[in-house]
Parts: sequence; C-alpha cells; structure tokens
Amino acid sequence: MTTDTKGGEVRAQARGAVLAAVRGFVLAVAMLPVTVLCLTLTLLSLALVPIGIGIVTTPWILGGVRDVADVRRRLAAEWCGVRIPSVYRPLPEGANPWTRTFRMLGDPATWRDLRWLPVDMTAGFFTALLPAVLLLYPLEGFAVAAGWWRVLADGHTYWYGFVPVTDQPTALGAGATAVVLLVAAYRLTPRLLTVHFRLTRAVLGGDQGELAERVRVLTETRRDAVDTSAAELRRIERDLHDGAQARLVAMGMDLGTIEMLLEKDPEQAKALLSRARRNSAEALEELRDLVRGIHPPVLAERGLGDAVRALALRLPLPAEVTVELSGRADAPVESAAYFAVSEVLTNAVKHSGADRIWVDLHDAGGMLRITVTDNGKGGAVIGAGSGLAGVERRLGTFDGVLAVGSPAGGPTMVTMEIPCVLS
Repeated sequence: MTTDTKGGEVRAQARGAVLAAVRGFVLAVAMLPVTVLCLTLTLLSLALVPIGIGIVTTPWILGGVRDVADVRRRLAAEWCGVRIPSVYRPLPEGANPWTRTFRMLGDPATWRDLRWLPVDMTAGFFTALLPAVLLLYPLEGFAVAAGWWRVLADGHTYWYGFVPVTDQPTALGAGATAVVLLVAAYRLTPRLLTVHFRLTRAVLGGDQGELAERVRVLTETRRDAVDTSAAELRRIERDLHDGAQARLVAMGMDLGTIEMLLEKDPEQAKALLSRARRNSAEALEELRDLVRGIHPPVLAERGLGDAVRALALRLPLPAEVTVELSGRADAPVESAAYFAVSEVLTNAVKHSGADRIWVDLHDAGGMLRITVTDNGKGGAVIGAGSGLAGVERRLGTFDGVLAVGSPAGGPTMVTMEIPCVLS
C-alpha cells in the first residue's frame, strides 16, 4: 500500500469521525425538544380521550410521533446503515376520528413509539452527544497543556479526566491523555453513533412478542378462511342436491316416460317434453347462479371494477361506482374484494334505509382501497349481526382492514383496504 493511499484512508477516517460527531451533536440538540414536545402532547391528548377532545387530537399527535420516528429510521439507514423496519398497521383513509384513534392505540408499533420517546430523551440523548464530546474533549486537554491550567485551576487542583493538574508537568500529562482520547475518538466516534441507532432499533424495532401476535392473527384468519371455505362447499353441495340435481333427475324421468308414450300418447309426450324443457332451463339458470356465487364470470373476464359495476346494476337502489385502478390484483384478492363489496351492499340495501349508494375503488400506492357510502340512517357496527364481522374476517385473510364510520342519522361509510400490487 502506497503512502498516498494510507494518507487518503487516514483523511477519510478523520472526516468520518468529524462527520459522526457533528451528526450526533445536531441529532441530540435538535431532537431533544422535539421528543419532549411529542411526549408531552401525547400524554395530554390521551388524558383528554375520556372527555372526547382526545378522540380528535390523538390521531394527529400520534401521526406526528410516527413521522418523528420515521425520520429517525431514515437517518439510521442513511448515516449508519442500521435498518429499522416501519411496521405500522394501515389506517383506512376517510375513517372517523374515533376509529383512527382506537386503531392507532391498538397498534403495538404505536406503543413502541411511546416507549422510545423517554428512552431517546435520556439514553438516546447521551449516546448521540457522546461522539461530539469524545472528539471535542481532547481540545480542552491541549489547552490545559498549553498553560491554560493556571487560569482554570486558580490556586486549586484542576481535574482533566482522571488527571489532577497542579503544575506544568501534570498539565503535560493531561495533554498526553488528550492525545489518547483523540486517537480513541478517531477510532470510536462513528461506532458510537451506530450504538445510538442500535439503541433506537432495540426500542422501535419489532420483538418476539409482536411476532407471536402476528402468528396468532395469521392462524386465526387462516382458520376463518378454512371454515368459510368449508361452509361454502357445503352450500354448493346443498344447492346442487336440492336444486339443479333434483331438476335434472326429474327431467331424466320425464324423458324416460316420453320415450314410452311417444307412440301410444303423442299429446301426453308433447306435454312432458314441454315440462322437461322448462326443467332444463331452470336447472341451467340455477347452475349459472351457482357459478356466479362461486366466481362471477364478469370478475374473471373483465376484472374487479366491471364486476362491481355489474353488481351495482342489480341493486334495487341507484348506485354510483367510481373506479380508478391501474391494473388487476391477484385473483384471490379480487374475489375477496368482490364478495366483501357484495356483502356490504347487501347490508346497505337491507338495513340502512338509504335511497342512494356510492362505491369508490382506487389504487392507493400498493393498497386496494374500496369505500362504500350510503345516505341511510347510520348505526352500523362491526359484529352487531350485520355481516360486517364476516367481511372483516374475509379481508383479514389477506392482511386487509375494515373501518366503519356510521354515526346515528347517517351517513354510513365502510372503508376496506387490502395490500396488493396491481399488474
């Protein structure tokens, strides 16, 4: 290795040490008042939740805390290569403050943010400031060695680190200590800043408890999906047995009778042929309805947007459908979204007392977002026997969420979101 190469490495390491110290100092000084303000406002807003004011303020304040935490995540990745995942649960757009507040408070990531704030104000502040202190403290030692010990001591023993300075020889000992500290700062300052971000990751990052919760939720949604599939298969079997199969058996018996009566009683055979034709038409219609209930042909051929439009055309109420999709989702996601919309529309027709319905489908950056709004009487609640609990379970299989805003007197807005990528 040449001298120029070694000199370049030394200069690069020195620049890295100075840069880490500056970044740590700015981070400590600039973020301390921000984290103090975030913690104070959060505690105040949570205290006001019981009287209703906190319901309005909490989503905005917790959103600000998330923004602050995301800034720290970004700086950790850019400055020290420390990756801190952001795993907030998605919030439905347009949900009312009540729904947003309690969904955010039910998110484990929110409570990690709140635990991180006091940690960042104490240990985080110290670990961020330490690189700058380690780099600047040797300057004091050099000043002491240069003679400033006489001013600083003022007739008393002046301590520089662990070195008592009372005269020039001890001042030179302080200068030697400063050289050691400067070499240590040259080596350790970037690592100390990394320690700060690793501390942040230890608090903000997910833990085994969250992983266990995630496994539990996935297990429940998988069990719900299996139960739903089994119930659907039983329904299909029952419909085939009691409907199309019975008509086809009757038609077969009529054809056998026609075969015997064709020469003996042509008029009776003609009547039976007419009945067999009606049975075949009814069996065919029932099979079409059954196929439509399993997977509508328009959904497979034209996609979710046109399938929802066709669904809206069959409603007894006027419905306006707006579709802004840049592509198609995977078939299982489209099917789940279609039947979720169908269930919500059925609920609106049966229970809302509305005279108009609006449906909006659009792609929200990796999220399929569907909103169904009616101008009915309101009062819809998940789990109140309205079928919305089943919709929530159906969406949960795909990590989707359901939010309902339905104040007394209406209107009702049901928002569904499913993470997906449109092709």
